[in-house]
Amino acid sequence: MDNQDSKTLYTFIIFSENTSGVLNEITSVFARRQVNIESLNTSASSIEGLHRYTITCYGDDLTMEKVSKQIAKKIGVVRSDYYVSSDVYTQEVALYKISTDKLLKHPEISRAVRHHSGSITEVNPTYAVVSMVGLTDEIVSLFLCLKQYDCVLQYVRSGAIAITRNKRELLNEYLDERQRRYEEAEQRESHHN
Repeated sequence: MDNQDSKTLYTFIIFSENTSGVLNEITSVFARRQVNIESLNTSASSIEGLHRYTITCYGDDLTMEKVSKQIAKKIGVVRSDYYVSSDVYTQEVALYKISTDKLLKHPEISRAVRHHSGSITEVNPTYAVVSMVGLTDEIVSLFLCLKQYDCVLQYVRSGAIAITRNKRELLNEYLDERQRRYEEAEQRESHHN
């Protein structure tokens, strides 16, 4: 049985200070636990000075809990949480570079692109660019469909990006609590002086 078939897909959402070396520290935790990263996406977060990492991997709950706790201990990491698919809304972006000659010879290629909710964003004499936003399975489905026509010159996926379905914003709550504790400590210290 394939490793992916017997395990659950988890999505980690990790926030860190925007400093060099943090990504390496985070990915090394996965490597030490022998957890293969399926996709990894990094970007600035909605909070100035914090970076956001979205990492997907297959595993079991106990291992994911250990990975998350180890990541949270890393210097520069502000918060590490992991979720199952039903807890997050996930999307990917894909680009497909396809042969213009084959696109013109086979009108079913453009029908397949439309059927998969993709769009042809550029056409020139040599190649056409198809872009698509969707779930991983949908993106792979279009790739497999285009592959049947032997028209794919290049294919790339962004990796998953995700937001939680939770009504609570755990990072904001954490930062608010951290700020409150800091201010209380400052007040205690000023009373002692």
